[in-house]
Amino acid sequence: MRTIVKYAALALLLLIIIGGVTLYIMSRPDVARFSTAELSGRVPVMASQKTESFPTMNIPEATSWPAGQAPRAAQGLTVTRFAEGLDHPRNMLVLPNGDILVAEAQSPPRDSSGIENKVMGKLMGKAGAGGVSANRITLLRDANGDGKAEVKTAYITGLNSPYGMALVGKTLYIANTDALLAFPYTEGETRMSGKPAKIVDLPAKGTNRHWTKSLVAAPNGWLYIGVGADSNIGENGMNREFRRASVLEVRPENKYMRTFAAGIRNPVGLNFYPGSNRLWTVVNERDMLGSDLVPDYLTDVTEGDFYGWPWYYWGGYVDPRVAPEAEDRRQYVKRPEYGLGAHTAPLGFTFTQGLNLGDRWTSGALIALHGSWNREPVAGYSVIFVKFGPNGKPVDALPITLLDQFLAADGKTTRGRPADVKVAKDGSALIADDTGNTIWRVAKAG
Repeated sequence: MRTIVKYAALALLLLIIIGGVTLYIMSRPDVARFSTAELSGRVPVMASQKTESFPTMNIPEATSWPAGQAPRAAQGLTVTRFAEGLDHPRNMLVLPNGDILVAEAQSPPRDSSGIENKVMGKLMGKAGAGGVSANRITLLRDANGDGKAEVKTAYITGLNSPYGMALVGKTLYIANTDALLAFPYTEGETRMSGKPAKIVDLPAKGTNRHWTKSLVAAPNGWLYIGVGADSNIGENGMNREFRRASVLEVRPENKYMRTFAAGIRNPVGLNFYPGSNRLWTVVNERDMLGSDLVPDYLTDVTEGDFYGWPWYYWGGYVDPRVAPEAEDRRQYVKRPEYGLGAHTAPLGFTFTQGLNLGDRWTSGALIALHGSWNREPVAGYSVIFVKFGPNGKPVDALPITLLDQFLAADGKTTRGRPADVKVAKDGSALIADDTGNTIWRVAKAG
């Protein structure tokens, strides 16, 4: 009997050891084999899939900017503080008179029960997120033209995780996480005097994993809203993804809303190419296929486009983790125009019309890369420039860095995270620094 017990104990111990070793190996981070440059451009490297049971966790801890320090601008340019003391500045809107509206917001309250939610909350806190949302739009005004905002007022308060903004005539549209609102706009006001009207409800049920609702107005006044998925690959059921992972079209005159393009996991920044009706977006792709997959991207979006999420990525590569559709749509998957590297997290972007930084920065797009949380080594944490050709599409060249060193030299801490970039009325570039709580201004040196 003792012999049986002894061998049973040894067998149990062996199983525990094997299980522990297996768990240890499975939880090791996947180290990238390709650089961000190789995973960028019109034809980025498509690495082999490395399905992860545990995501690669590599989250630099958010700290503040030391006194006198700032991000590094490209040669020939200088960077200064346009405004500071903000509370997680996100998306910006440049008004016709030169005033700047900035959405100060974080995720709406999330379920904090359960181990998974507690771990997620802790990780978000390390990255500089997860606090109470300011829920306001702040107005910034450089009254004397010295490159600093002397006026900073709470323009609209009491919102619900606001993000996208668009001005059409005398109507200012604000995209809360759960609804599109319309406000009467009066130029020069430093506080909104009018009351809002709700145009449409927006998807916000479930976990509301991707809570931002980006917004842009077409030349004809119709509105386009980027809505991210409520999951990584639809693991909670596709019934929870209705009108998510999509660009929605809203016609405010009759409050009509429809899906304009689909299969786009998280389309954050939206803009129309200058002088055209061509809509472009930057997209955050799926996770847990390794540090080299899947490249985030910049692409144009036309009516009826399908970019493959969650079944496919990058023009038809199959995600083996997702059960096939009843109807195989692989042949209809549209290929993105330009890769931005894996897990770089592009958020806001703008075309460079009106930018006065020199010829090197004309005819293209500036993109704010918020930075990775699940890649080894980390990627993003910078503002880049993608050159466009005469055909109105990105050229076959790698991005150029406009602003970097948001990530500290040790690679383990961040001083800030770029969230948006806009062209100011004076031709400078303004960058919203989410965790640095600052708006940076990039201009020609001197």
